[in-house]
Amino acid sequence: MRLAMAERRVVTKEYAGRYRKASRKEKGRMLAEFVASTGYNRVYGARLLRGHGAQVLVKPRVRLEGAAGMRNRRPRQREYGPEVTKVLTQVWETMDYICGKRLAAALTEVVPRLVDLGELQAGPEVLEQLLRASASTIDRLLAPERKKYTLKSRSRTKPGTLLKHQIPVRTFSQWDDTCAGFLEVDLVGHDGGSTAGDYCQTLDATDVATGWSEQVAVRNKAQHHVFKALQKVRGRLPFELRGLDSDNGSEFINDQLVRYCTQEGITFTRSRAHRKNDGCYVEQKNWSIVRRFSGYQRFEGDKACRLLNDLYGVLRDYANYFLPTMKCIGKTRDGSRVTKHYDAPRTPYQRVLEAPQVDTSAKARLEAIYRTLNPAALHRDILRHQDALGRHAARVAPPGRVRSNADHHPWKQPVSIQGARG
Repeated sequence: MRLAMAERRVVTKEYAGRYRKASRKEKGRMLAEFVASTGYNRVYGARLLRGHGAQVLVKPRVRLEGAAGMRNRRPRQREYGPEVTKVLTQVWETMDYICGKRLAAALTEVVPRLVDLGELQAGPEVLEQLLRASASTIDRLLAPERKKYTLKSRSRTKPGTLLKHQIPVRTFSQWDDTCAGFLEVDLVGHDGGSTAGDYCQTLDATDVATGWSEQVAVRNKAQHHVFKALQKVRGRLPFELRGLDSDNGSEFINDQLVRYCTQEGITFTRSRAHRKNDGCYVEQKNWSIVRRFSGYQRFEGDKACRLLNDLYGVLRDYANYFLPTMKCIGKTRDGSRVTKHYDAPRTPYQRVLEAPQVDTSAKARLEAIYRTLNPAALHRDILRHQDALGRHAARVAPPGRVRSNADHHPWKQPVSIQGARG
């Protein structure tokens, strides 16, 4: 009757010490007894008895001791070769360096489209491997390309107190995130590190339910410019505008916008002061859309505003139709550790098509637009607009601040967004 594995280890340990000290004849007898009791092959049993407990001096005061269960494993053969990594990197750059989970969800849609448009050249075996790669495999293959860059953010919000108490407060947990049409809005300043004078602002608007986002650049944060930009955003939306939520800045908290929302039947709420997480949906887009593509330089004047809007015109289609996003659908707490759970990555375009509040004619228009788009061509247009915008940026560094080379073209360097949820 053969021994259990735990019992075999005990027997091996018992025999090994005596085996290494025994004579040749005694070793033969002990090995026969050991093989009979454990059921091991004679060659394997001899290797175990020679190696178990044996010590090797690696360096002074450091010894390695052999164990019965240890074995030399053959290195695992690589399944994904450099050809797959090369093609994956090309797709990753086209998709704006998104994280592995989002990219894995986009590959089945984007890769065949790029191949059909002639943007991607690869053999059928490479494409087959690429399409079945998991999110963790994608992150591992892209790890050498991903070791880059963190940028700082700044807030220039000044409170508007005149109508503040007439507008209800809403926290991040109070939105109806199942109904399309409730937008969070915010301004992102292109000040280049100095708040002196007028400089361009970007109105960023994000739908909570679908993640659909719109950006419009304005000359400054005067309320009439911001109000016109909000009207432009409303006209572009593929669904009805049902609600607006802003911070407490005076560019939003003013009589003109309050009256407009009241007349149009639009719910108008504001976040709590100094609680950026109340506007978490638009704050994400402030980074993943506005800062990633327009950078941190200073832009001022009508021409810079026009160049920003040219960039956002292309970026609107690129981000909404091709960049998947992930929404947090729950959290579990285990002591001090909080684990977040996300839904399957989908693009804002896909989420709009799934929204029951959006009428079929609007969905048909979106589908028609989608069929005409080439993600690689959009990405090249974005780079072209970024170059034009970078050449027009104000070059004079603010007092006390030295510009780095990264300030001139921050979008040129892919930023690691591991775990970013879009």
